[in-house]
Amino acid sequence: MKRNEWGEPERQGTWKARIPSGLPISASGAILLLCIAVFFFSAVIPGLSGFLALRPEYLMQRPWTLITHMFVHANFDHLFWNMIVLFFFGMELERRVGERKFLQIYILSGIVAAVGQMMVAGGSLVGASGALYGVMGCLAIIAPEISVLLFFVIPLSIRSAVVLYALIDFLSMGSADNIAHMAHIVGLLVGLAYGQAMAGFRPHGR
Repeated sequence: MKRNEWGEPERQGTWKARIPSGLPISASGAILLLCIAVFFFSAVIPGLSGFLALRPEYLMQRPWTLITHMFVHANFDHLFWNMIVLFFFGMELERRVGERKFLQIYILSGIVAAVGQMMVAGGSLVGASGALYGVMGCLAIIAPEISVLLFFVIPLSIRSAVVLYALIDFLSMGSADNIAHMAHIVGLLVGLAYGQAMAGFRPHGR
């Protein structure tokens, strides 16, 4: 079986080539479906979102929330935009690096982003954006040729886009807009660091 430049197996020749090996669907697709399922179950099961959300004061009693908060979203708009990013960038990263490395980047970025946010602010933390910033940061390093349509109109390189997003988050910190800007910045830094490590240590001398 052909392997990509990071040693992960690739499938060739059919529409299944975009689906990493080992799962009936891609890992990013499974995360997307799980986020949607959690959103709708939270609408009918009282207290579910609160049980899965990350609250710093309850972290010792609910350690699982360091991970589960990534699958909870505050409202439909929050879910919709995060899933758009996951669909386009998450699946692209997974196609390039394989499911195992994709999950490592996604989960690690989400956890470290949450810790970074807890260091500067309290309150309930939900959403996949910290993990998704990590995905974009990694892609910016290993696939700088990717273009992003800002507002679906303005073309930017992915590197220019992540710099712009980071600048907006930095300038918005302390604005009390109920957005976890520090989580975005920290998640992006994790993804950039992971991407740089991958780019510097490709197997077979590549």
